[in-house]
Amino acid sequence: MLLKSHTSPAMTPFMLMLAASLGEVATAIVRVPFEIVKQRAQANLHLTPFKILKQTLQTQGIGGLYQGYFNHLSREIPFSLIQFPVWEGFKHLWGYCQDRKVDPWQGAICGAGAGAIASALTTPFDVAKTRVMLAQKSSSELKVNMWQLFGIIWRQEGIRGLFAGILPRVSGVSLGGFIFFGAYEKSRATLSHYL
Repeated sequence: MLLKSHTSPAMTPFMLMLAASLGEVATAIVRVPFEIVKQRAQANLHLTPFKILKQTLQTQGIGGLYQGYFNHLSREIPFSLIQFPVWEGFKHLWGYCQDRKVDPWQGAICGAGAGAIASALTTPFDVAKTRVMLAQKSSSELKVNMWQLFGIIWRQEGIRGLFAGILPRVSGVSLGGFIFFGAYEKSRATLSHYL
């Protein structure tokens, strides 16, 4: 077994980061094509998702469905690298302050806070990913790397451009984090009584 079940507590954040990163790489294989179709449907209201899928495959091949795959990962992996250790840190601190493990509702609040921090910090990656996924095949946004795209956005739109959509992103991710981590903590607590 690569990772032992009784790993040093000092290694826990690194294990969380590695596991989250590997999970993101795997899910992006499925998620990115759906994101491509969804975002193009949002930008082209007169086309159905099926027509967008067909058009993408005809004009760009299967690679068109993965346009922005690495940009997607460059958003998701830093997000996970921040969110999971911050969540664990918040839970540890809260548990330390009350001298016991956190309750599921407290874990949910920690998850909402961790999601808010991670989503705020990674918003520029989200902006860049969205621009690449929506870009036409001949667009200059497809011909530069992520850091160059940050520079282009910065020069053209400033800090507001890099953090466009931050409030809805943070709000949605925080609510999702509250629900996800609350359900996770409650399920884990319930299952631990039976397993």
